[in-house]
Amino acid sequence: MMNKDITPERFMREALKEARKAYELEECPIGCVIVKDNKIISRAHNLRITHNCSLSHAEILAIKKACKKLDSWRLSDCDLYVTLEPCTMCSGAIIQSRIRKVYFAAYEPKGGAVCSCNDIFDIRHGHNHEVLFEGGLLEEESSKMLKEFFREIRDSKKIRE
Repeated sequence: MMNKDITPERFMREALKEARKAYELEECPIGCVIVKDNKIISRAHNLRITHNCSLSHAEILAIKKACKKLDSWRLSDCDLYVTLEPCTMCSGAIIQSRIRKVYFAAYEPKGGAVCSCNDIFDIRHGHNHEVLFEGGLLEEESSKMLKEFFREIRDSKKIRE
């Protein structure tokens, strides 16, 4: 019998907690958790500014932690929860890591590579691994945080001008 507390929404709420950590660091508020056997095995949030590295997306950092924890590059029994639709780089890393399924909250109309701008997970592209996905999980909470973050950035720029 499945524990009623183990739901995709619960894990996405954990990803939202990670996004809040990024927000507090003045990083774009994107958070990610990776789950195996209904347990979170890694968590991360955006750290591009903190690390001064364009590769420090939440998904990439969470994948690295999960690989280290499992001592394997294959994450085939794992699901990834992220607060924003993955970009092309992160979608490629997800495929290469053999992640089973991706749940994302908000759609990314400007750069989402799962279904908004591109469909990187589509196996007709010649990938040898199919990644399942579901978008829109707790979309409202994630979108609200992202909009608030970018509104604050715009408002702070107006003050400085």
